[in-house]
Amino acid sequence: MSSTIVPLITLNPGEEGEIAYIHGGWGIIRRLAELGIYPGAIVRMENKSWGPVVISASGVRIAIGRGMARRIFVKPLRSR
Repeated sequence: MSSTIVPLITLNPGEEGEIAYIHGGWGIIRRLAELGIYPGAIVRMENKSWGPVVISASGVRIAIGRGMARRIFVKPLRSR
């Protein structure tokens, strides 16, 4: 495992990461938490080729904007 913390947008499709923190105001943090994206949650990058970034969190696929994906910082996990 890596101890490096990187923006979510840097993960490649198929890679997973544990959310370390979210850089933003309470509104963004609350909205993401409602979607299952919160510190400690495991997320998987599904697609980032164009348009919104598609991730899966808590068993649900979610599309978020690239700007928001740059505000979510993760600790990359080893591929399974």
